[in-house]
Amino acid sequence: MTDQAVDTSGPAKAPGTEEPSGAAPPRFFGRERELKALRADIERAGLDTLAGRKAPRARVLLIAGRPGSGRSALAEELAGALTGTDAAGAAARATGALPWAVPGTGSGDYPDGVLRVGLTDPGGERVPTERSAGEILGLLGVAVPPGADQDELSEMVREALAVRRLVLLLDDAADAEQVDPLLPENPDCLVLATATGPLTGIPDVRPCTLGGLEKGAAVRLLARAIGQVRITVDPRTAEALAEECGGQPAALALVGGLLAAHPMASVADVAGQLHELPDSGEQPTGARPLARVFRLVHDSLPQAAARILRLLALAPAGLADAHTASALAGCSVSAARSTLDDFVKLGLLRTDGAAHPQYAVPGCLAPMLLALLEDRDRPGEIQLARARMLERTVRRLQACRAVTEPEGSTARRKLAGLPRSLRFPSAEEAGAWLRVRQPALLASARLAVADGELDTLARRLVAALVRALAAHRGTEEAAPELYGLHGLVLDVALRRELPREQAAALLNLADLDARTGRTREALTRYRAALDAGKAAKDLYATGRAMESVGGAYEELGDYHRAADWYGRALSQRLTQGERADEARLYGRLGAVHTYAGRYGDALRNWRAAASGHRRLGDPAAQARALSEAARVQEYAGRPHDSLQTCREAVELARRAGDVRLQAALQLRLADTLDRLGDPAAAGLHRGAADRLLGEEAPAYEIRSASTEK
Repeated sequence: MTDQAVDTSGPAKAPGTEEPSGAAPPRFFGRERELKALRADIERAGLDTLAGRKAPRARVLLIAGRPGSGRSALAEELAGALTGTDAAGAAARATGALPWAVPGTGSGDYPDGVLRVGLTDPGGERVPTERSAGEILGLLGVAVPPGADQDELSEMVREALAVRRLVLLLDDAADAEQVDPLLPENPDCLVLATATGPLTGIPDVRPCTLGGLEKGAAVRLLARAIGQVRITVDPRTAEALAEECGGQPAALALVGGLLAAHPMASVADVAGQLHELPDSGEQPTGARPLARVFRLVHDSLPQAAARILRLLALAPAGLADAHTASALAGCSVSAARSTLDDFVKLGLLRTDGAAHPQYAVPGCLAPMLLALLEDRDRPGEIQLARARMLERTVRRLQACRAVTEPEGSTARRKLAGLPRSLRFPSAEEAGAWLRVRQPALLASARLAVADGELDTLARRLVAALVRALAAHRGTEEAAPELYGLHGLVLDVALRRELPREQAAALLNLADLDARTGRTREALTRYRAALDAGKAAKDLYATGRAMESVGGAYEELGDYHRAADWYGRALSQRLTQGERADEARLYGRLGAVHTYAGRYGDALRNWRAAASGHRRLGDPAAQARALSEAARVQEYAGRPHDSLQTCREAVELARRAGDVRLQAALQLRLADTLDRLGDPAAAGLHRGAADRLLGEEAPAYEIRSASTEK
């Protein structure tokens, strides 16, 4: 949750006009005393230095203030000044709800730039530490292991920051427990944290507490929005208006936007209206100026626009685009985009200014928007708006995935039936949309599942997001996000008692656990998936779970249990007549028997696997199975039998046209002949392998579960 920047508006201009080309970036006003104090705090000797010890961690500077006080803007200004990235950082932080990184200039005390992550969601919920750590690692380009816990990710953050010199901006921390796991153990880094109050528990931190802007800076901020002329004609009233706003930058930005949108209104008129508005006794005194200004701006809007603004409280992660607003309000996409742009001029939203812009609700306004929505709109209408938004998101995700399919496919035919506004002109544009909207899409999935009343839509949304991520990024790259999404599916399946979905989610989660080396966790989930599959009478899920349990035991080196579970899975496949699965399972049984030294059982199963592949008409797979059988025969002390079996495999590979496999088998024949004491014949086979691939070409390596460990 990010505060409104101190100045977001740019030069004053008449309503409806375009921003001048090459306009100067927003300027930061005031806070000279605070900036000076913060810079001095960086140089201050810490407790460790005074005690003669080297600082074990990065210095932490805390900027404390109420939402709307400009604490985030001050932190960003200081970070930009320290790293020399002021201008470059302006674009990155335009949509303040997102984590962002600004590369450094390569010089100065912090040459690696600035990283920013938010520690509180727009709805006021704490961001879990594992998510914050994952965002930091993502900004650093470090792959995040799917399903990694807080301790593992925190350690990865510390390792990644140990070799860097940068400023880490932790925005809107709820308490020290959120900040401590993310602190670099590197005194060459600097941490800037913003919070409402002190961070008790972080040693050697002196908060820089913000009040209102001093009078001159507050008036200059108003002038930036409405022009100096309207200030000059009545400077005393401008000062009074700034005082009514409590000197709060967010309140000043809003009232400036209101005056800019109504050029015929005088500063005195708005100051009088603001003065007459009653305070809410439920709010702390320091929060009342911003609340009053926000209410004045909201009530000045046309009814339709005010409703759209309130509904933006439902935007996931505080982020919306024209489609989100259109679905929430039930209006056209073009009308929604025009209204959102008007909100930006009023200071109610921030935008990244892209060709297909994304809009962010300033964190200081989000709680007031939600309170106003709940007060002015009926629960049924709110739920309907949320459902429309989720349905639109599902359709956009379906279009995002479908555009990656080949022309003429079923998915592309369905895509052609969607309204033009929902489609993407190319897979590249769809991928770019998915990348930009990913934080909001993931937040949308989390919110939909947490709602509990829209589980059907939630399941469709998660499924569509999983498919879109897999299509555009691949399952390996998107694994961290997919892990979280499968967890959401499991939550819904458990809540709704859907055993088939439980089994599918558990299998997907277990596969990701197994892939990242958490074999015992995977084993527990595979067993749970087996129970759920049995409850659902889902033969595919139970068979897959039994085979996976066997694979987990194989990975753990418990070959007896692995063979038992592979045997159970094979028995089920035999009753169903699934020949490809039968052949594969015979091979897996052959592998674990080989590992366990049960060569008779291993040979029988590899022969059975070869027969299965022969019936399937797959000579290459048959050749690989026979190659493994030859290996087992050699282990068992039967080299002549191994030689004959390997020759059969060579012939099959030749018939299959698999040149690399033929070469690998020829080399295996050569090795066997060497052990039999026939180097001349071995040389002939090595020569054959060289002729197949060329002397410099790497030989194809036969890989299977039975290769030597």
